[in-house]
Amino acid sequence: MAANELSTKLKSSSRAILKRTHVPETVQEDDDNPMKSILKKNKKPKLDSSVEEHSKAQQEPTQKSGSRIASQVTVVSDQKLTDSSSKVEKSPSQQKNKPISDNRQSDVIQPKRNEDPSDVAKSGISPDKAVGSEKSRKESEKKEKEKVKKGKGTESKSSADKKQSPIKSTSKKTTVKIEEEDEEIAAVQDPKVDRSRICPYLDTINRSVLDFDFEKLCSVSLSHINVYACLVCGKYFQGRGKMSHAYTHSVLESHHVYLNLQTQKFYCLPDNYQIIDSSLEDIIYVLNPTFTPEQIQQMDNNSIVGLNNIKANDYCNVVLQALSHVTPLRDYFLQESNYSVIKRPPGDQMCLLTQRFGELLRKLWNPRNFKAHVSPHEMLQAVVLCSKKKLQITKQGDAIDFLSWFLNAGHGALNGTRKLSSSIINKTFRGIMKVYTRKVLPVELSDEEKAKLMEQEEYKVRMDEMPWLYLTCDLPPPPLYPDEMRENIIPQIPFSVLLSKFNGVNEKEYKTYKDSTMKRFEITQLPPYIIVYIKRFAKNYFITEKNPTIVNFPIKNVDFGDLLAPEIRVKHKCTTYDLMANIVHDGQPGPGKGSYRVHVLHKGTGKWYEMQDLHVIDILPQMIPLSESYIQIFELRRDIPNPTYGKSPEENVTMES
Repeated sequence: MAANELSTKLKSSSRAILKRTHVPETVQEDDDNPMKSILKKNKKPKLDSSVEEHSKAQQEPTQKSGSRIASQVTVVSDQKLTDSSSKVEKSPSQQKNKPISDNRQSDVIQPKRNEDPSDVAKSGISPDKAVGSEKSRKESEKKEKEKVKKGKGTESKSSADKKQSPIKSTSKKTTVKIEEEDEEIAAVQDPKVDRSRICPYLDTINRSVLDFDFEKLCSVSLSHINVYACLVCGKYFQGRGKMSHAYTHSVLESHHVYLNLQTQKFYCLPDNYQIIDSSLEDIIYVLNPTFTPEQIQQMDNNSIVGLNNIKANDYCNVVLQALSHVTPLRDYFLQESNYSVIKRPPGDQMCLLTQRFGELLRKLWNPRNFKAHVSPHEMLQAVVLCSKKKLQITKQGDAIDFLSWFLNAGHGALNGTRKLSSSIINKTFRGIMKVYTRKVLPVELSDEEKAKLMEQEEYKVRMDEMPWLYLTCDLPPPPLYPDEMRENIIPQIPFSVLLSKFNGVNEKEYKTYKDSTMKRFEITQLPPYIIVYIKRFAKNYFITEKNPTIVNFPIKNVDFGDLLAPEIRVKHKCTTYDLMANIVHDGQPGPGKGSYRVHVLHKGTGKWYEMQDLHVIDILPQMIPLSESYIQIFELRRDIPNPTYGKSPEENVTMES
């Protein structure tokens, strides 16, 4: 019985010793880990104590050892991990108290030499169980060492360290915060953002030399692809790369600010970064002016500017200036959306005509121009291209030829048809008239022969209804010799006599090399704007003669309703017109001998201005009829109603009587 009691006591005491001295595997680390020395210090076995002390330790909770380890770890948490490892190795006190790692199992199982063997027997530890625990411990240590060698045990150690040591977690949090602060500082100090918003070369821009009216071609390579304008000298260069002409110009001339004429973006060269600044918006507006409907309604108050004469294009300038003051035509082309969506057949270049004319009008009416004139260079280039070089800018032509071609070509470019409402040109200038034609009978025939010819189809009167863009008025031939008093050296003729050609009653003979025909013209519909062409030049096989006859025409309240038949006049609400443009030819006939100028009414101020290329001066309205008028444009007045509108012809006859 005594032997059995002794064995049970030894078993219970051995379990208490193992519970007190056993260290978890997660705490047992290699010698190079600084935590190992701390743990070894805490697990010194107290083998010199009695069995009663071991029984007391058995009653203590197992969590006490873990809390004691955590408290000792927190003492070292203020120091860095590397410093703590070095201090633990160098401190002599820890080296003295450091137990021998090889005798861990012997310390636990065997008592000291001075200890009574009866105490060991009382502990109840069997030698077989002690040996088994030693083997299991050695196997676990070998497995951990193999994992460390293979690199598999690093993750478990790091996870254990995270649980037991708050030093590592706090250090990682601090490093993450520092990285976030560095990222915020780097985002604020982005060099691209700072350089694009703050460019040191904006003061070098010279707005007085900027001219976007010329064709967008590189001044070196003559290429129209990827063209940049130097905002310092105003020249055009191609490209932005290191081998481009713009880059070379920026390095040689120290001109650094450039504008892409297609994308309308600003760049600084040779640094090659985009410039973003609100002070450059006026340059973009001059490059491509845009207008709102409210601004277009107040466009008549803008000032008038002249057109540059490249070489011999004054005959084009006067027509373009006159058409730019036709209100419906101007308002239509000031908004690019009206004609930019019009589709043309592939390879057709007529769309350039409308695009360039719209750009020219927007520049003429731009209130924020840098200069007091506009160059029609791009517009005239489109005229030469679309007319297949029939109209030139280096050789003077006839203004009426250019006007007739431009209106018809523009009508076709807008996909216009024979309908009056198919294009803005038809709506503005197109009228309708009836032409009665009959063949003249030979004079030498008898009356009977003439009667027989009258019954034939070719000698009957033929009526054709045709649209018209302008009215051609014929001047009477000037006298060969002046009268005795030498007063009528320059003949004069009233304007109403010229217009009587279109009253539907008067006939005019037109001769050909075969026969002659008689024609009379009857206007059936009046357009909002009437163009009158006074035929001053007579061409023959040898020379071109000019008729200097002065036409006495009124400037205001010209009633074109007098030309209409009574049954046609009652269909028109208004028939009264005012002159708004007058083109004059001065000098001798022939290309390069004479010159053109135009008189234009400024509707905002009610004043008349005379423009000859770049020269713009005001003129008295009384001086306009004294000039040799060539082309006139009359505008319909809608504030003066037609008194015969909506009434029957019989009522009109009674009213007139």
